[in-house]
Amino acid sequence: MALGVKAIPFTFVVHVLGIAGLILVLVWTIDFRGGLAWESTNKSLIFNIHPVLMLIGLIIIGGEAIISYKSLPLSKEKKKLVHLVLHAIALILGIIGVYAAFKYHNESSIANLYSLHSWLGIGIIVLYAIQWIYGFLVFFYPGGSGELRSACIPWHVVFGLVVYVLAVGNASLGFLEKLTFLENSGVAKYGSEAFLVNFTAVITILFGAFVVLSVLSQAPAEDDHSYSAI
Repeated sequence: MALGVKAIPFTFVVHVLGIAGLILVLVWTIDFRGGLAWESTNKSLIFNIHPVLMLIGLIIIGGEAIISYKSLPLSKEKKKLVHLVLHAIALILGIIGVYAAFKYHNESSIANLYSLHSWLGIGIIVLYAIQWIYGFLVFFYPGGSGELRSACIPWHVVFGLVVYVLAVGNASLGFLEKLTFLENSGVAKYGSEAFLVNFTAVITILFGAFVVLSVLSQAPAEDDHSYSAI
């Protein structure tokens, strides 16, 4: 299915929402939650690394990697490299972000992997890694035959979008889970922090939606190197 509209307006919105999401999550974790730290007696500062890296990595950088074929006026090989590198950065940040959550739990004597958010998170990281390795081997090095790559591209695009949509949904679930814990600990349900967290989740969902719309829309007419719309 292809939308009969150009991708560029959608990709522009993605960039704007990505910047907004980055600012909001930093304001929340630094101004409201006290900052970020890898080692601290205040274990909440360790946890704060988790939402920051997951949003910046899997959601924002991952989304920019997905739309790179529609947003960059580069050759096919250069866009392929940008796509590969951005996804690698997203995956690395995601892994560190997951580790930060485990570190926080372990140092705070909190059980691990008890929630739906954590179960989905592990599954998404594993699927993201599989997708990256598969893409590297088939499309980059050693690379498959032209026939194999042509056959794999639709599946690569669809599987990547499924994993990404799962990541966006799980990020939103994570914001909900953390805000629920905070509200049960005394944070006002209609206070500024609660609105900030909810609005950050809304921006995250909109960002993901416009990433998907970018993929479904048409690449610039002068660009003969992009993937076809699904």
